[in-house]
Amino acid sequence: MLGFFVSSTLLSRLGKTRKRAIGEIAKGGARDALQVAANGGIGTLCALGWGLSGESAWIVSFAGAYAAATADTWGTEIGMLARGLPRSILTGKPLATGLSGGVSLPGTAAEVAGALGIAALAFLVMGGNVTLGLAGVIAIAGIGGALVDSLLGATLQARRWCQACERECENDPHACGTPTLHRRGLAWCSNDGVNLVATLVGATLAGGLAVIIR
Repeated sequence: MLGFFVSSTLLSRLGKTRKRAIGEIAKGGARDALQVAANGGIGTLCALGWGLSGESAWIVSFAGAYAAATADTWGTEIGMLARGLPRSILTGKPLATGLSGGVSLPGTAAEVAGALGIAALAFLVMGGNVTLGLAGVIAIAGIGGALVDSLLGATLQARRWCQACERECENDPHACGTPTLHRRGLAWCSNDGVNLVATLVGATLAGGLAVIIR
């Protein structure tokens, strides 16, 4: 958990000026309660499951949830600093930097690094509960969760339109203060909701694979 929050906070401070401008398109700035719940809620439930049952698969699920959250966050923070525009994970067409569903080579590399980082940390600090093989499972689950995040961001997540600035965005109101219009995707499907699903996928993949390989 600390590995996720500390590393994400440090990465968010890189390229502040560029990220501040991108914040006009997507949700940015300090983490609020919804963002914390979206990224840490599933992990908390996994910790509770382990505490109540003592089943070690819950520990792997816990790490899988944070591997997904870390992979997604590292990918976003590094991807926003990449030169050139990201491309849609579905169509391959260029997207505005900061919009969900876009991928880039630096961002994807950061996702993999984030998942591997949490897997390595779990192997180091969780004793006999996380073997080298289970660390690999955690990494795979983290990458899988981040992939689902990008797919949902490109398909179901709400896209909005600011008439004043004539640009697509994800926030309402826009950074300029103008209320935005729903354009496509599910109006109620926010970035926080997508993050929650991504961590759920990471936890489920990790826990499921842990049970299978044991």
